Amino acid sequence: MANRRDPMGIGLAVLNRIASSPIVDKLKLRASTEKAVYRGAKGGFRVAGAAGRTFKRVKGSGKPTRLSKTGDSGVFDLTPTEDQQMIVGVIKEFAAEVLRPGALVAETSNDTPKEVLAQTSEFGLTLLNIPEALGGLSEDRSAVTGVLVAEALAEGDMGQAVACLAPAAVATAISLWGSDEQQQTYLPAFAGDDIPTSALAVSEPRVLFDPFELQTKAERTANGLRINGVKSAVVRGAEAELFVVAVDLDGSPTLVLIESSTKGVSIEADPSMGLRAAGLSRLVLEDVDVEAGAVLGDGSADDYRECIRLSRLAWSGLALGTSRAVLDYVSDYVKTREAFGEPISHRQAVAFMVADIAIELEGMRLTTLKAASRAEQGMDFSREVALARRLTAEYGMKIGTDGVQLLGGHGFVKEHPVERWYRDLRAVGLMEGAVLV
Repeated sequence: MANRRDPMGIGLAVLNRIASSPIVDKLKLRASTEKAVYRGAKGGFRVAGAAGRTFKRVKGSGKPTRLSKTGDSGVFDLTPTEDQQMIVGVIKEFAAEVLRPGALVAETSNDTPKEVLAQTSEFGLTLLNIPEALGGLSEDRSAVTGVLVAEALAEGDMGQAVACLAPAAVATAISLWGSDEQQQTYLPAFAGDDIPTSALAVSEPRVLFDPFELQTKAERTANGLRINGVKSAVVRGAEAELFVVAVDLDGSPTLVLIESSTKGVSIEADPSMGLRAAGLSRLVLEDVDVEAGAVLGDGSADDYRECIRLSRLAWSGLALGTSRAVLDYVSDYVKTREAFGEPISHRQAVAFMVADIAIELEGMRLTTLKAASRAEQGMDFSREVALARRLTAEYGMKIGTDGVQLLGGHGFVKEHPVERWYRDLRAVGLMEGAVLV
């Protein structure tokens, strides 16, 4: 169709945004970016136009705009498209040159620097799942691209990656399930230059939390809904302008949009073992009154289930990136660390442990990408995402533990980043919400 974006257009659109921004000079990415843009332009790709920001309420005039399903090629091929390679290549370089060196400072301050967040907005992360008609980059679902982006960012630092991806989670939720009015009201802001800080709040501060058994309650009133409850692990909650909150409404889990300026909304500290750079906090809701139209879309139970699955898929992608960082780090370490006159990699027990990490990572990645592929094709992916969640949670923790073990005493000190990766990986099996693909 004439108005459909060429599949290569997304990569060029992202690269064009970066090439026109001064951040590339700060990040020393100018040469590689211009080279990629040249190659893209040479192939005849189109560039998405920027959209201005507006946050005032807009009445809907029709059906919401939805992303199309990606067609099934009939071929099982996990090779990223050239489009995906463009995006991931730049983000990997950014993660290596900015996120990795700044990880210790970000963790110490319990926040990701605003300069870093401003830089990642240039990559168009919030645009990947916004329809082109609403200022986004695509007309098709991009769950696989989302997983690859999460993996690339987490290879630098998972905590900062979560902070960078949090606004995209809200934009994706509104895009996938929001009403026409909600899309027209909020999505232009996420497609603009000044992206609002926002968070998807699902988790609650209690033992054995089940996202389908919520204690945050929404009661119907004459004017809409009244919400009471506490949400935990809310990314950068103290600065968020907009929340998508999971609540129990009429006995069914439902997503609700709440603006931070609403009376009764307050934020508390929520110190965590890992993901400290994500600035996790608690969202306290005390008699918060919202309109009935604040329910995301039609409040479908199927939409909520899909949200949880796509969130778990995003966490699986983050686990892949951090696990890859562990593997690369320990592989180099055991080759250079000597004991009794030879590298410790010559010892069979050490070599086998590193090999196991590589094997486990490969299994995690295959399962996660399969789940993402089925998701973007509109196929049932409940089984695949359950497997991906199980493998990344279990083996992610094992990889973190083995990474610390392989470094011996060095694995316990902050001089080496493996102890931080170990703590971050333990979040994969516990976190709900926060990120979305």
